[in-house]
Amino acid sequence: VERLARKVRSLKIGDGMDRDNEMGPLITREHRARVESYIGRGVEEGAELVVDGRELRPRGTESGGFFLGGTLFDRVTRSMAIYRDEIFGPVLPVVRVADFEQALDLVNRHEYGNGTAIFTRDGDVARTFANRVKAGMVGLNIAIPVPLAFHSFGGWKRSLFGSHNIYGPEGVRFFTRVKTMTSRWPSGVRTGPNLDFPSSS
Repeated sequence: VERLARKVRSLKIGDGMDRDNEMGPLITREHRARVESYIGRGVEEGAELVVDGRELRPRGTESGGFFLGGTLFDRVTRSMAIYRDEIFGPVLPVVRVADFEQALDLVNRHEYGNGTAIFTRDGDVARTFANRVKAGMVGLNIAIPVPLAFHSFGGWKRSLFGSHNIYGPEGVRFFTRVKTMTSRWPSGVRTGPNLDFPSSS
């Protein structure tokens, strides 16, 4: 957590058009207020606020922008809103577990299942996690398991809306109306139709 805190505090946040920045503002005033309310609720519910990003005002952004700094919570539990909900903001909750089985259960019991990752040098642990975890995208020693465009981007459980993902082959199928044509050309119009069932013999 100490190492994470140093990383969160060192994030370069500012004008999204500046290539030196790692993160820009949130999209609207309402969204910033929503994320900020989750931070307040995390404190109210008893999580340990390690890094508070609510007061960040990056240099050069005096003219506006809905900025929010990176925020880190520790000692988060399953019952807390900052764990249960998808916040879509720079808020990282740390939930502590005792072992691999508890960590796997943590992911599998959650109502969302967009993406997950495991970091290990043990191939058996990695294979077991990948086979048993209930999430649509799985990273093995990769923090953000977002596949390339020719794969489907999307999750399982409540992280999926509808019956198809929106990218990759499933996206092509979703936006494609299938037309199936079956045809046979007789040797000549005078011979009449052949109504035999086709076979390899």
